[in-house]
This record gives sequence, structure tokens and C-alpha cells, in this order.
Amino acid sequence: MSSLESLVCSIVPQARHDNHLKDELILHCQEILNSHIGQTVESDIGHLADSIKRHLLHASPNGVSTLRFANLLARLLEQPVLSRKHASLSFLHSLAASPGAPTLSPQALPSLVPPPPSQQSSSVPTPVVSSPSDSLPRGKTQADILREYRSRHGRAHLPELFLLRDTLYLLQGISGKYVSFMSTAEAAPGEQLVFREDSKYVITEPTRKLILCLAEVGHLYKRIDNFIRERDGKPSIGMIEQSLCHHLQNQLTEYYRLIAVLESQMSVSKDVELSSESRDLELKHEETGLTLKRLNVWIQDWRLRMRMMSVCVEDTHGGALVNLIRGYADNGDPFVRKFTDQLLEEVSKPFFSMLHKWLFSGELNDPFFEFFVAVDPELAHVQYVQQSASGSLAGDGGFAGLASDSDELSGESREGGLKLWESKFRLQADMLPTFVGGTFGRKIFSTGKSLNFIRYSCHDSDWVVTREKLSNTGGTLKYSDIAGLERSIDAAYQIASRRLFDIFFEKYRLLDHLLALKSYLLLGHGDFIDQLMETLSPSLARPANTLYRHNLTATLETAIRLSSAQNDPPDVLRRLDARMLEYSHGEIGWDVFTLEYKVDAPIDTVLDPEAMVKYLKLFNHLWKIKRIEATLSKSWMRIAGGARTFLRLPDLSYEWHQIRIVMAEMIHFIRQMEAYCQLEVIECSWKILLDFVQKKEGDLDALIEAHRAYLDRMVKKVLLLNSKAGREENLLNQVREVFTTIFQFKEATDDFYNYSLSESARRDAQRDEERGVFTGIRPEPRYAPDTLPHILGRIREYGGMFSEKAQTIVHGLQSHSDLDCRFLGIRLSFSDFYKTKRETTHQKS
Repeated sequence: MSSLESLVCSIVPQARHDNHLKDELILHCQEILNSHIGQTVESDIGHLADSIKRHLLHASPNGVSTLRFANLLARLLEQPVLSRKHASLSFLHSLAASPGAPTLSPQALPSLVPPPPSQQSSSVPTPVVSSPSDSLPRGKTQADILREYRSRHGRAHLPELFLLRDTLYLLQGISGKYVSFMSTAEAAPGEQLVFREDSKYVITEPTRKLILCLAEVGHLYKRIDNFIRERDGKPSIGMIEQSLCHHLQNQLTEYYRLIAVLESQMSVSKDVELSSESRDLELKHEETGLTLKRLNVWIQDWRLRMRMMSVCVEDTHGGALVNLIRGYADNGDPFVRKFTDQLLEEVSKPFFSMLHKWLFSGELNDPFFEFFVAVDPELAHVQYVQQSASGSLAGDGGFAGLASDSDELSGESREGGLKLWESKFRLQADMLPTFVGGTFGRKIFSTGKSLNFIRYSCHDSDWVVTREKLSNTGGTLKYSDIAGLERSIDAAYQIASRRLFDIFFEKYRLLDHLLALKSYLLLGHGDFIDQLMETLSPSLARPANTLYRHNLTATLETAIRLSSAQNDPPDVLRRLDARMLEYSHGEIGWDVFTLEYKVDAPIDTVLDPEAMVKYLKLFNHLWKIKRIEATLSKSWMRIAGGARTFLRLPDLSYEWHQIRIVMAEMIHFIRQMEAYCQLEVIECSWKILLDFVQKKEGDLDALIEAHRAYLDRMVKKVLLLNSKAGREENLLNQVREVFTTIFQFKEATDDFYNYSLSESARRDAQRDEERGVFTGIRPEPRYAPDTLPHILGRIREYGGMFSEKAQTIVHGLQSHSDLDCRFLGIRLSFSDFYKTKRETTHQKS
């Protein structure tokens, strides 16, 4: 037994008992050994060129072919692109040397056939050595031979024709005979197919991978088709989702056309069964019809389309769905970018329809909650209350009637304008499309709110004119014209905002109301405040429980008629009212009296209840300063008028001198506080607000914010609020303590003044008696002997307390975070008065 035969028998034991099998295996091994597979090839291109020249000279003795070859060889060697020059020449030489085979055949390839025979003479070619490969049938490749061998001795490959038929089924989401989809519950990640094999045929691994790649399209198709079917006919599906389903269905219709074209490319009937002729049919099909590889090329674009469409069937809706698709619009692949733009153009049509109604009409037509503007269900049908001038404000002389009538309004009608403006509509940032952007999104939101406000709250009679101006700002809104969309948004925003400003300041006279609040609640009308304080002083000095509101209202009306306030518009005067705060036991009228300014819709959108509370805080603080200033002025005039009386009491002149010094210090303190509040804070803040109003820039939100900034600035500076947590009102409490100390000092000074008058009268009577003049009046001593020391002790105590607290306030203002407050500290301690006083006090102690 030869070594090759022994090797075959050791590898394949069945060949020991089957001679026919053993002979075939030995023959097959000899074919492999005689081939050029794994052998090195002579790389001497000069030797190969000489062999070709000799062959050409033998074929053409005149030498023309040899010269042409030499020329071509020189040009070949100069080409740097070709790297396998020796192999190319060897291949051409083998073609020319093949006897009687001018056409290309697989056996002519130098890597699969024995090396070309050597030339023994230049005239007679050496015959080819006979080998087992010469007995092979011409026209068959080694792969064909291997396939035939497997068909005879094992399981052959399943014909591609049948796999192709199943693959077309898979592309339609249908399981085939040999390949089928696995259920979702059973499928592992990356394994969605089941390959069915029988005992005769096998599906190779490369074919499985190719089919799996093609089946991805079918899997995505099933997902998209299920998405469309689930939403077909459902009334709860949003308009953007309906538009998406419509576009996806159109895409699937084109996909069905492609499947029909691919099926028409199959040249073999689906009824062909596995037989001995199936291989010939498959060979013919591979040459002229559809194959798996060709199908993969055909389906490549649709694989990308299906992937893009499958992204859109996520559990999102409305603007979030548009954002999801928009995320792929900046893809670097032109195909993906173009497909995404087309998809967005169709899907965004309902969105732009809702945007058009909101932007140009102020109407929110969003039944499926897909727009980035949402309405509060509780406030959807609540409108603003616009009280007529002949209504509640005109009743009862214009002062008490407003409160009584407004209290009778229903709960729904009493919704504040600011609450409706801020809470009726809200901006949903997660639903805002990215191609709109945050800035334009806020402009759209503000424009729609403004138009809705104009229509349903201000009852603007020129609404039709405004809508016509808005309609002329641009054409149809669509995704493909983002630049036109931005221009339309800007134009609509400016028109709506300007019209809303005009309504507030021309129709509802908002600036008059702001000026009235400054004049009355911030004490801007000086003569009115002086007249009101003088008229109310007797009443407010009584206990709070003895005051009645109608008396206060009548006094207020009298003060208006006796001052320049009578020239203000009647609508402003109707809104002014006097009332009392809640009082406790022991409080007097000064502690509970306040002015009130009534506002109604739509003015209360700007002058909201929170803003009115801040106005009342400012009024109470400024009213106390004004009361103290008036009290000190009257006391100073009283002391100055009684100076001639005090001359008769030379032993008390020093005390009166000290009282005048302390009182002058108090007057300086309180007048600097008043000047700071009125000139440095209120007037400067009013100038900032007035500049904004005159510019008429921004929307109603900007106006509300400007008014809030105006109020917050005054509250912070007038009340001396600190920005440090836990210490906000430290200075304010100290100032209030100073106010209390001033009132206590004034009471002690009044007691000393009365004592001085009584003592002066007693001494005058005593001197008259000593002169023998009988006046008929003999005054009795009204005060105990220890009364004067007690009164003087109180005066010195309150004077010292005021000085100490004033020094503390000045020291606190010097370290305040606000610049104006620090300047107030400088004005209160002009020429470092309190600093020098503190140093003097420390030296004495």
C-alpha cells in the first residue's frame, strides 16, 4: 500500500472497505498535489519575457509581434500602479500556450493548473504532461466539483432559488418554508430567524448571515405596519401622529411596488420542487435572474428608509415626535438628510396649522395636546371681568361702592387678571420643536397670549384690523421655509405687543393709574397729604374701635376737594378709598388707617394683588414718616412760640436748650429719611419705569416685569431691606424703634412744656402778690415736687436713646449692600456728626 493510500485510509476509515470511495479520494488528493496552490512562482520577469518572445517568434517569424511585445513590456514596467506584473505576464503566456484553447476557461488560470510546459526547442512545443486533471470535464470549477461531491456523499447546499423565495416572504413580514420569524418572546437579542433544514440540504453560515441582514428590513416593516394598524380608526390619535401614519403608509405603498418588481425578476416558478434538474435551473437563474446578493443591493436604500421610519414609531407624540425626527435632519448622509426633510415636511403640517391659528388669531386648536402651548382646563372658559365706568366704581360716590359690588362677584368671575394671564396658558418646553428654538418659542407663546387677551379680555373693537395686519405678515408656514417662519414670528410679535401696549395705555389709561398710585399711596401729592393729615388728626388720635369707615371716606373726599387732587381724572378719584386695617386692643386710629386704590380687569394684570400689598407697605411706612415730620414741626413751632414764656424761668433755660438740640437732630433725621425716600428712590424708580413705557418695547410680560422691578426697587430701598438671610428687616425694625422713641420724646417734651407754662403762671402770680397787685387768681401748684426731675429724666432718657439708635442705624447703613442706602448713612451723619459724638461719649466714659 502506498503512503498516499495509507494516509487516505487513516483519515477516512470507511475507505478501507469501499474501494470505489478510496480511489476517488486518492484521485482528489492527487489533483490537489498537482495544482499550484501554495507553491511559489518564478518571479524572474526577464526569463518570462524571453520565453514569451521565443513563443512569439515561433508563431510569427517576421518579428513584428516580438517588437510590439517589447514596446508593451517597457510601458508595463514603467507603470507604478500594477504590482503583480509577473503574474499578469504569466497569465497571458499561459493563455497563449494552451493548445487549442483560445477562449478563457477556469483551467487556464495559472493558480489552478499545472505550470506551463518548458520549451525544449524554439520550433516545436513540448507536449503537456498528462495528469489526472486532464480527465476532468471542461467548463467546471473546483467549487462545482466540490458541490457535486457533497451531493453524492453528503448534504448539499440548499438551492438559492428557494432561499430567495423565502427571503421575499420575509421582506413582507411573512415566514417562509425554510426561514421563518421567531416570536418576540422567544427571540434572543440579535436572533429573530429560525432556519429549517432537512436531511439532504444544508444552509451555509455566510448565506444565513446574508438572509439575516435582509430579514432586518422585514422585521422593521412588521414594526411599522403594526404601528399603522394599531392607530387605524382610533379617535384618540393626534393629528401629527395621523399625518405620520399617512406618510408611512405612502412609503409602504412604494415598498410594495418594489417587492412586486423583485418577484417579477424571479425567472423560475415557485412550484419547482427539488430534483436533479434544480441545479441547472439555479445556474440559469444566477446568470439572468435575481440572487440574494443582488437582492441585498436592491434593498439597500429601503433598509435605510425602514430604519428611519422605525425611529418614528416610538411612544412619542406632538412636538416631541417632531423633535425626534428633527434630530436626524443634520445627518452627514445625504440620503438620510433628504428623507428626514421629506418626512418632517409631511409630519409637521398639522403642527404648522395649529401654529398659524395661535400666532395669527390667538386660538389654541389642540384637541390631542400636541402643541407646545397648553391650556389649564380649570381656566379654559374663564374670562376677565371688565367693570364699566358706570358700574360699581360709580356707586356710592365712587369710594365705598367698589368694594361692596366687587364682593358680590362670583368665584369664577373674580379670577384675577394676572392669574389668568400667567396660568391660563403655559409653555411646554419638552414639546417645543428644535427648529423653532427657545427664543422664538417664547415669542410665539407671548404673541398668542397677547392676541387672546386682546380678543377675550380687552374686547378690542379694532381686533379685525389687528388680525388683518397679522395676516399680511407672511404666507403659509411650513418646515421648508424656516427663514420665512422666523420673519412671520417677529412681525406678529411686534404687531400684537404694540397693539396690547396701545390698549393698556390709551384705552385703559394705565399710566394714569400708575401716576395715581405714586401720588396718593406714595405721598406724591404733598398738599393733598398735608390736608388729609390735618383733617384726620382729631379722628385718628382716638381709639381704633371708635372709628367708622364712612367717616373716613367723607374726610378723604373733603381733603380731595380742598387740594389740587380735585383736578385728577374722575376714574382715578373713584378708585381711591380709605379704610382701616385689622386692629387689636389699645391701638389708635393712626395705627390702623390706610389708603386703598381699587383696580379691576384688565388693569389688575399689571397691578395684581401682590403689587397692591407692596404699595400698602410703602404707604404705611411713608405715612409714619410724614406723621412724625408733621408732629416734630408742630412741636418746634410750639416751643419757638413759647420762648418768651420760658424767659421767665431762667433756671430751666439749659433744659430747653438741650431739648431744642435733640429736636433739631430728630428733624434732621426724619427729613433726610423723607427726602431719601421721595427723591432718591421713588422719583428715580419712576423715571426708569416711565422710560420703559415710552419706548413701548417688549410684550405684556415685559411690562409686568418692569412694574415688578419698579416696586421691588422701592420696597428694598425705602424699607432699607438687607440681602443677607435672616437680617432682611434689621434696619427697618431699628427705624421703627426710632419712630417710637421720637413719639415718646415728644410726649415728654409736651409734659415739660405744660409744666413750664404752669410754673411760669405760678411765679407771675407770686410776683404780683409781692408787688401788692391783686389779680383775683391764686394758682395752686399742679405738680408734685418730684415731677420736674421725673420729666427731665424722661427727656434725657429718650434723647439719649434716640442718639444711640441713630448711631446704630448710621453704622448699619455704612455697611449696607445697596449704594443708595450707604449714601443715606452719609446724609444722616453729615460731617461725621455721629462718629464724633460716639468718640466723645467713649472718652467721657
